[in-house]
Amino acid sequence: MPYLDDPESRWSLGGFGAGAEFGHAPGEPVTKLGAFARASPRGAIRLDGTGDCVPVAYETGFRDGWSHAVALCRPVATGLVRGADGVTALGSDAGAVCPQDRETLLFDLGIGLPQGWVAVRTRESDQVAALSAACGASAFAQGSPVAALLLERAVDVVVVTPLGRIEVFAGRDTSCPGGPRAFVVPAVLRLGRTHAATAPIPPGLVPCAHLHPPHPCRDARGRPIPFDTARHAAFQALLMRWGDPDGFVLKRRLLAGETLPRDADRRARAVARVATVQGLAVRAGPEARRKVGAASSRDGPKSRHDTTS
Repeated sequence: MPYLDDPESRWSLGGFGAGAEFGHAPGEPVTKLGAFARASPRGAIRLDGTGDCVPVAYETGFRDGWSHAVALCRPVATGLVRGADGVTALGSDAGAVCPQDRETLLFDLGIGLPQGWVAVRTRESDQVAALSAACGASAFAQGSPVAALLLERAVDVVVVTPLGRIEVFAGRDTSCPGGPRAFVVPAVLRLGRTHAATAPIPPGLVPCAHLHPPHPCRDARGRPIPFDTARHAAFQALLMRWGDPDGFVLKRRLLAGETLPRDADRRARAVARVATVQGLAVRAGPEARRKVGAASSRDGPKSRHDTTS
């Protein structure tokens, strides 16, 4: 799969309030462990395809930029696979991407992610003892070791959904560009949502993974770049194939100069926002494009208030 090997692309798994992202920096060694599995010195990913996976491509417009993504969804009946309630010892991680990690102990944090679960993994005896003592209680209860372990990046973080897993290895500097990274935000998780309201996921579907292809206005580190017509055309092809067909046609009409009707609904207004900033990026000069690139960001399972690992 070309996107797995592209350092300008990112993958994310999880939901609203908790998730993980995988990517690699240019030149960083990446080991192929199967058709849909990769490992770097900082993390690993394995995607598990299913016959009922439904891709949904979409764009989200902001005041001065936009994001784009392909949400990989499953029907509610097979997409909601919530994990344990409270910290739970799962034994050895037999499903680990890398063979050397399959004897390492795994603990489900039991945080209530609707479409999967978040776990930590360790072979350190003191951490195993602390996590074992926390079993049965909330991961973020007073006295729980979980928050400190996550903040200190002392343990591997494993995020699992019906479409695969991402592992963020312990001790790695997640501020270094290119991912991997993980986040858990308890206050957001308590809302019980599967995705952000700005993501136009059709009713009856649950997003379990996201592909973030290269953006035409910024690089993988989030830095503005000159508008890349090839990147833009590549995502428009994905949008035409897997996006909302009515929205795609509306955006083309708006870019051609038509005016949005005054009684346009919320969906149409969202399309208009994207058309406005994309039109600016295509037609404007370097300074305006730089501003669009700086404002554009990835969509998917993220939060402004990340507890990272």
